[in-house]
Amino acid sequence: MTANSDLLARYSASMVQVFGAPQLVLASGHGCWVTDVDGRRYLDLLSGIAVNALGHGHPALVQAVAKQAETAIHVSNFFTTRPAVELAERLLEISRAPAGSGVFFANSGAEATEAAVKLSRRTGRHRIVALEGSFHGRTTGALALTHKAAYREPFEPLLPGVVFVPPGDHDALRRAVDEQTAAVFLEPVQGEAGVVPLGDDYLRLAREVTTRAGALLVVDEIQTGIGRTGDWFAHHRSGVVPDAMTLAKGLGGGVPIGALVTFGPDVTGLLTAGQHGTTFGGNPLACAAGLAVIDTIERDGLLEHVRDVATVLDRLGPTGVAPPTPTVERPRPDAASTVERPRPDAVAATSVASVPGVLGTRGRGLLRAVQLDGIDAATAMLAAREAGFIVNAVTPTALRLAPPLVVSARELEGFVDALPGILEAARGGGAPR
Repeated sequence: MTANSDLLARYSASMVQVFGAPQLVLASGHGCWVTDVDGRRYLDLLSGIAVNALGHGHPALVQAVAKQAETAIHVSNFFTTRPAVELAERLLEISRAPAGSGVFFANSGAEATEAAVKLSRRTGRHRIVALEGSFHGRTTGALALTHKAAYREPFEPLLPGVVFVPPGDHDALRRAVDEQTAAVFLEPVQGEAGVVPLGDDYLRLAREVTTRAGALLVVDEIQTGIGRTGDWFAHHRSGVVPDAMTLAKGLGGGVPIGALVTFGPDVTGLLTAGQHGTTFGGNPLACAAGLAVIDTIERDGLLEHVRDVATVLDRLGPTGVAPPTPTVERPRPDAASTVERPRPDAVAATSVASVPGVLGTRGRGLLRAVQLDGIDAATAMLAAREAGFIVNAVTPTALRLAPPLVVSARELEGFVDALPGILEAARGGGAPR
């Protein structure tokens, strides 16, 4: 029995099975590579689902966490700490938030969503507009805004008053938002839907209709924020200033943290003393990690780096490929550091992808979906793992890539070069070459 199989059997006997059987038991990571308990290495092109922004074992993050652990790991919310204050200031700075804005620290993206829901209730309204394909978390409040029926139905009735509209459908959004609407929640790139970007025009329309109706615009940057798309936040490209923004994942680089950022004094003042709270949110350890992540992205020019290395993935075909209408070689170890529904705003491919079995890609920066042509994504994910790559079958027809922001062009080229063999194996052509 291998170490992986032994520990997976123990996992099955001791854990609540909400995740199903894990794929591997990972032991360590360095840079963009992870090693399992049997000693096999993999290029991590998922980074903990867009969490390990600096990869694994980055010196700046390790040193910041170790130093803070020696000083103070936790204080209650009767007090604050220098890392919490400084991280809040840095978030307001990179968010381009106006004077009078504020930050509430939580422990996860779902908790940030919960805070945003309570913020919206303070408008005196109860109706929320969310998008089909949305994913905002699995706590019962966040789940009410999450569209997938398989997630929602076992726990209904959920928070009432949530209306879902098709993403990219301008007329549907206009009809849905009125004087009874408390807030519109949206992801600039819908991650769990298959990495489906909303157009900049759609974000601008959302800002326009919420302003006209007196409703809040809440932008979910949990997966897209902290540099993943090549901007600090994905909505920045549109020029839109939201009323609130939720963060988590990459903010802590692997240390659990979430945040609600409120824009302007009128919105920030909606939540007052005693109306919300958290025991662990904003603890100095997590905030020290967040500061290290932001400082490293800025110091090392990682926003520009993301935009540069992401061009390697353009070899997989055009971006903006519409979801379908219903009816390898190993990476070099010495390298550095249901059917999808058509989207109204999706752009059809204008040229054929250069890789057989690939229609093209969707997404921005280092959040991409590789759209497969007649190949089951789950099977392709397994073939990729056999070839030494960790990716995610985000839908039945698409593989999600969300590598660390420090990934090198050489590492991405290794995956692109290996992909034809991976897809051949997924079709039943044998082991990846």
